[in-house]
Amino acid sequence: MPNISLRLIYTLYKQYAYEMPFLVSSPVAVIVDLVRSRQIASRAEAQPLIEDTFGFVNGRVNPVQPIRATIGDEFQGVFSTLGDALEATLLTRLALPSGLDCRFGIGSGAIETVGEGMAGRLQDGPGWWLAREAINEAHTREKLRNPTLRSWFRAATDEGGASGARLEPAYESVVNAYLLTRDHLISTMNDRARRVTLGTALGRSQSELAADEKVSQSAISQAMRNSGGSSLLSSLDALKGGAL
Repeated sequence: MPNISLRLIYTLYKQYAYEMPFLVSSPVAVIVDLVRSRQIASRAEAQPLIEDTFGFVNGRVNPVQPIRATIGDEFQGVFSTLGDALEATLLTRLALPSGLDCRFGIGSGAIETVGEGMAGRLQDGPGWWLAREAINEAHTREKLRNPTLRSWFRAATDEGGASGARLEPAYESVVNAYLLTRDHLISTMNDRARRVTLGTALGRSQSELAADEKVSQSAISQAMRNSGGSSLLSSLDALKGGAL
């Protein structure tokens, strides 16, 4: 029952909203890797499709550092707020071509530039340490008991590293509860449901989406309800401080 889970998240949000520092000074690092990358038939053909997806997301969310390929099957980016990072990772999963999927580690904490490398700035700091810890946790949880999970969040505290703000464990738990539910919904969507949810997130009307999909407008509305797409987008609005 996805709506029950999302109502629980919203209840927690309302409880903590007055002090949840989603627009904090600490940057948010995101580490991305490909799910089952060794099973991709042609990585050379898939790579441009993946990079095009991140190009679209970078243009939509306006990151501090665009999500870009680093080494192997990994990508990295930096966002100014947690809300932006959550939106970017949501759009990525919705926009990736069928058969391709990503895993995300999201870390809120200070980031320090320590030099220049062949691929650009060399960085270190709690934001990156926590993003690495988060993606490892996402992978572990996916393998053990949450097969649809693709994302996890970790935040620095005053004790854990020089973060610009303090995030109590309760806030971290709310975000991860959202991610567990979000990832389950997306993982169980068919291709049309993902396309329609993405189009809705981009502000397209149901009549426009119906024309693209060659179905009735009521079929689009039904797809959004049945897939949980409407609740998915409303829950992000809630966490970012919008109204349901």
